[in-house]
Amino acid sequence: MDLTTTYLGLELRNPLIASAGPLTSTAEGIQALADAGVGAVVLPSVFEEQLRRASDRDSVLVSAGTESHPEAASYLPDLTFDAWPHEHLRVLEKTAGSVGIPVIASLNGVTTGGWTDYAAALQEAGADAIELNVYYLPGDPLLSARAAEIGYAEMLTSVKAAVSVPVAVKMAPYSGSPGETAFILDHAGADGLVLFNRFLQADIDPEALTVSAGFGLSTPAEAALPRAWISMLRGEVRCSLAASTGVETAADVAAYLLAGADVVMTTSALLRHGPGYAAELLDGLRAWMARKGFAAAEQARGLLSADAGHAVPGRVGYLSALQQATRVYQR
Repeated sequence: MDLTTTYLGLELRNPLIASAGPLTSTAEGIQALADAGVGAVVLPSVFEEQLRRASDRDSVLVSAGTESHPEAASYLPDLTFDAWPHEHLRVLEKTAGSVGIPVIASLNGVTTGGWTDYAAALQEAGADAIELNVYYLPGDPLLSARAAEIGYAEMLTSVKAAVSVPVAVKMAPYSGSPGETAFILDHAGADGLVLFNRFLQADIDPEALTVSAGFGLSTPAEAALPRAWISMLRGEVRCSLAASTGVETAADVAAYLLAGADVVMTTSALLRHGPGYAAELLDGLRAWMARKGFAAAEQARGLLSADAGHAVPGRVGYLSALQQATRVYQR
């Protein structure tokens, strides 16, 4: 059974990637994931805010505080916020080239500027690629979607100018048009797109009258949106497509491949079940392929994408789902 996959021009032994989380924040965790069989790992993000503080601890942050970036509270290792950039480099230096799988570094920011030069340090420390994580909720109602999209492209080109390794962009689904943003980033030179960054924000508890943390592990129900966009973008962009969010079982991995994903990323399932669960996901994927007569993952990839003429995303899919729901629940 051939699970080999190409992502960002990198040769992976399979399409399962452990995305940013506590398990990828230490050399020991990365080794455990590699031993369990994942094709690659993504380290937790280094944040623009961290790098700005390190360069000028007395200055006021020029963008939103850490509370607007959920990875800062949920995915960074048990270190002070400002210590992670140094630790990130140490983990890279210790694991890159020694764990047998690609190690992808991650930068999280919302503006252009000198902080993007840190990408060069990540490459020098051994990163096989860089994931640029764009998590931004525009607070200015007069900021146009096009202005935000141009800002994303400028961030990408700034990072691309600083490194020679591949650069992927982790997109958000709620800023402007995801399709147009994908095309803009693809034309700007993105080597890959990760769909999508989850909406994680503080919420309101009406009983306790408090603002609560908005973090929660993802569920398979959240996969419908990224799967629809991957299906629509398959064959329309030249760059790699990575699925993120809603992976719990091997069936979820298979569905993403059928939609057209080159790789499938998961954090929540590995946090729920431990790093060894990666082996179960891969065994389940192989069993599914055997049942369906696929000898290689490439045979399943994009089979049910819009590009292949099978999926019906967009308004047609909406009407079809609505009609089906009406038939099921109408009394």
